[in-house]
Amino acid sequence: MAFNSVLEIVNGVAKITLSGELDAAAAPAFRTDVEKAAAAKVKAVALLMKDLEYMASAGLRALVFAKQKMGAQTEIYMIGLQESVMETIEMTGFQNSVTFLDSYDAAKVEGA
Repeated sequence: MAFNSVLEIVNGVAKITLSGELDAAAAPAFRTDVEKAAAAKVKAVALLMKDLEYMASAGLRALVFAKQKMGAQTEIYMIGLQESVMETIEMTGFQNSVTFLDSYDAAKVEGA
């Protein structure tokens, strides 16, 4: 399935909806959305990932880039991960750098 990334900024939160397969060919599109969110100086990033079926190492590098680009003061939420994507993240230890949610919780994310 082709990768798709859609950025929406609401209440100071960058919501990036990811679907398909985040691999080396798709990572630049995701990085572009991260750069736009960083330029908007958002207080949090919500990665809506329920339709993301696969993440390659290039996808992980894009996530690390997101964390670095946003800075320590910006919380990153990973929402609705499929088990295979979660396993990929856990293999690297990146789960210690973000917050996981089963579904979007405006009180938690927008109150960040």
